[in-house]
Amino acid sequence: MRFAIITLASGAALLAGCQHDRMATRDAATSGRSAVALLRTAANADAGRATATETEGGLRVTLDARALPPGTHGAHIHMTGRCDAPDFTTAGGHWNPTTRQHGTMNPQGPHSGDLPNLIVGTDGRGTIGVTIPGGTMDGLLDADGAAMIVHANPDDMKTDPSGNSGGRIACGVFQPA
Repeated sequence: MRFAIITLASGAALLAGCQHDRMATRDAATSGRSAVALLRTAANADAGRATATETEGGLRVTLDARALPPGTHGAHIHMTGRCDAPDFTTAGGHWNPTTRQHGTMNPQGPHSGDLPNLIVGTDGRGTIGVTIPGGTMDGLLDADGAAMIVHANPDDMKTDPSGNSGGRIACGVFQPA
């Protein structure tokens, strides 16, 4: 009986600790400021949304795309919060406050705005989530803002300045949430 009580008490303490850890993790992830970019195509069709949330140690960025062509697409945060159709070049180059070169496979990279490739299924949907170490909301939402861009082609993760990812097919300007 004594063993059962000790085991039960130990199990309850362990569960309480796990619950506290989950709550602390959730609170840390959701306590930061956030911004949302609603993506549109050049034809002004809805193409999904990107969310950036300030967390301990960086920015957590999620991209939920829809109604895009199936395949692999480069996805980047660009340095200017403008999305003028048809080519979205007003978004400028990649967000690069650390003045690095492009790509996670480039020894002098990556830009802060370099995200993993977005894989879009036959249903037109794709999702990525990544934390940008050292990224801040103040840096993202500086005087000229920032934009999320989805490109036509895959990013090769090494070629400066844009990974040969082709034209810009969707764009959204980050706005404080």
